[in-house]
Amino acid sequence: MDLPRFITIQESSHRIHNPFTCDKLATLGQALNLAPGTRALDLACGSGELLNTWSRDHGITGVGVDISTAFTARARTRATELGVADRVDFIHGDAAGYVTDEPVDLASCIGATWIGGGVAGTVELLGRSLRPGGLMLIGEPFWRREPPNQEAVEGCHAASRADFALLPELIEQFGDLGYDVVEMVLADQDSWDRYRAAQWFNLRRWLDRNPDDELAATVRTELVTAPARYARYEREYLGWGVFALMGR
Repeated sequence: MDLPRFITIQESSHRIHNPFTCDKLATLGQALNLAPGTRALDLACGSGELLNTWSRDHGITGVGVDISTAFTARARTRATELGVADRVDFIHGDAAGYVTDEPVDLASCIGATWIGGGVAGTVELLGRSLRPGGLMLIGEPFWRREPPNQEAVEGCHAASRADFALLPELIEQFGDLGYDVVEMVLADQDSWDRYRAAQWFNLRRWLDRNPDDELAATVRTELVTAPARYARYEREYLGWGVFALMGR
């Protein structure tokens, strides 16, 4: 059980595996007014930057779960670097269906709502670990504006227009699920650039070192096509943000 090797190559330099910068992650932590001792669960935690930096900066404790052995190993190393290894733990496993034994104060899934089959299922999953009155964080793409055709939809890695909502529609969906949106921090085009463009550098560096690898042709194809596809479609039409929710 692990992520496809291509993804770990593509995001090998990333501490944050979505279009959030370290500054935006810090802004979100500050906006939430996290109290020392806040207990957190982060499903599909990636390399653990949220738990690790918020433990350092705000004194939270918590558990992260991710399917990638490479990312969870990196998260543990980062926890040691930041001096918080005694306050956070990282579990290699499938985040889909993971529920804590004891309710937590903060439950999050940042950019991986496929673990619950979409937004509604992920909200339900996180809610099973969240104490009454606790805080839920969902990271999710949305359409910045309507894609003009199916080509633009597919250029944003979607199968149909219905895969993502416009921002007002997404916020309304949270309300329909019984939650108030109490905070949000949105990615911008610069933070999208930092996420996507870093992937191309990772791919090129890997390709230069591994020209005869079985994945070399796949990596070369992505490196040739991804920058223009991103600039034409994803950068223009796709937004992304983290939304803080509280149950009604």
